[in-house]
Amino acid sequence: MRFLILSFVCLSLNTLANAQLKTFNIVDFGAKSGLGTLNTRAIQKAVDMAAKSGGRVMVPPGQFVSGPVELKSGVEFYLAAGAELLGSTNRMDYGPAAAQPLISANGQHHITINGKGTINGRGSEVVKSLLQLLHAGTLHDETWVAKRPSEYNRPRLIAFNNCEDIKVKNINLKNSAGWVQDFAGCNKVIIDSITVESTEYWNNDGIDIVNSKNVNISHCNIDAADDGICLKSEGRPGICENIYVNNCTIRSSASGFKIGTGSYGGFRNIKVRNITVFNTYRSAIALEAVDGGFVDGVDIEGVNAKYTGNAIFIRLGHRNKSPQYSTVKNIRIANLKADIPNAKPDAGYPVEGPLPKTAPHNLLPAAITGIPGHTIENVVLENIEITYGGGASKSVAHIAVDALDTVNENESGYPEFSMFGELPAWGVYVRHASGISLKNIKLNYQESDFRPAVIFDDVHGINLEELDIKKAENPNIIVLKKTDGVSIKNIKLPTNQKEAIKTLP
Repeated sequence: MRFLILSFVCLSLNTLANAQLKTFNIVDFGAKSGLGTLNTRAIQKAVDMAAKSGGRVMVPPGQFVSGPVELKSGVEFYLAAGAELLGSTNRMDYGPAAAQPLISANGQHHITINGKGTINGRGSEVVKSLLQLLHAGTLHDETWVAKRPSEYNRPRLIAFNNCEDIKVKNINLKNSAGWVQDFAGCNKVIIDSITVESTEYWNNDGIDIVNSKNVNISHCNIDAADDGICLKSEGRPGICENIYVNNCTIRSSASGFKIGTGSYGGFRNIKVRNITVFNTYRSAIALEAVDGGFVDGVDIEGVNAKYTGNAIFIRLGHRNKSPQYSTVKNIRIANLKADIPNAKPDAGYPVEGPLPKTAPHNLLPAAITGIPGHTIENVVLENIEITYGGGASKSVAHIAVDALDTVNENESGYPEFSMFGELPAWGVYVRHASGISLKNIKLNYQESDFRPAVIFDDVHGINLEELDIKKAENPNIIVLKKTDGVSIKNIKLPTNQKEAIKTLP
């Protein structure tokens, strides 16, 4: 009874507090709709006033242009239906040095961005302004001539740093010049039912979670020219921990759901449920540790990947210059269905993924690849169905079964599924690993492929159960090289194959 009374009192107080929250309309602080007025000061005044007692900053219907705005604790930034916050197209409005984000918060708590409106960074126009300033010598950048302006010179749309109890809900995010959202060193983050449409320029990941914990990402629709949802550990000591992603749809000219590339700290207790990935240039699922950090405890279930360059890529590498090696272990990927075309999956999008700087290769398999002396441990793939376009040709590339040692290790290379050039299998390729279990795996291709379906090279502890290979032209369908502890049960292979399972020393 005492608990019920206390709960009722707390509920009543919370209801009263919410009822007393004031709405601060930016128009009342001097903001004007239209493309001719920069409303940065007016919007910041509304935020500062709302922060004094807690309240809602309202962006009403209409187009409102702004430069960087910094949110404060206790503030809900609300965009009404028909409201569009437009980022200034003048790069200098984001500061003379590193570009400030359009919306940011530093060391704050209990902040919400909400509503049915749109935040539009107008990224291509900002970059055009930036290039003019670089040519004039007003701003400086070390990379822009050889490649493109660096990320510190291009404003992100939303960036929260060292914040707690953050919610981003319902809004539409468009056309960032850099990362669309960056949550670094944050705790208790909810991102729910948002739409991201950002394909105007490079390096504009849909959602980036950096060294943050207790994050829930749900019911989001993401179309980004770079990674869709990406977890990173970089820039400071820290890890990503207790991350839950569910019921999201992703289109990307890089990878769909990705851990890495930045992997100096680590990633622990990551769960993904029921995501759709389509028209995505690289991997539907990419799990990468190459900077000395760790990946430990990733559970992914329910992936529908349609027209993607690669289904699964798990990589342990050594890109960092220190003697610390990464570790990758305890990974489960289940209930995944993928179609891998023999074509560029993101062809025709405004920013396409760059062609790989590797030797020519045929269509590439799902891959689990460590490095000599440092193995990926305890990976379970179950209830997986992958159909490849096929069409492999020895005139493009060919690594014979007796030449598996010639596969490029590329220990320090940038991790992506094409980093090795040609791979000698068409379905699944596993190298430098231990404790690998493939359960109820169905592999097929449409056009011909001369390679073995599955190759294990330097793998210890292999469980193959209910593996179903629909087609095979190579007499060696499964190749085991330098392996031990192999268990094979209830596998289905095409008929008339005399050397279906080949063992090599």
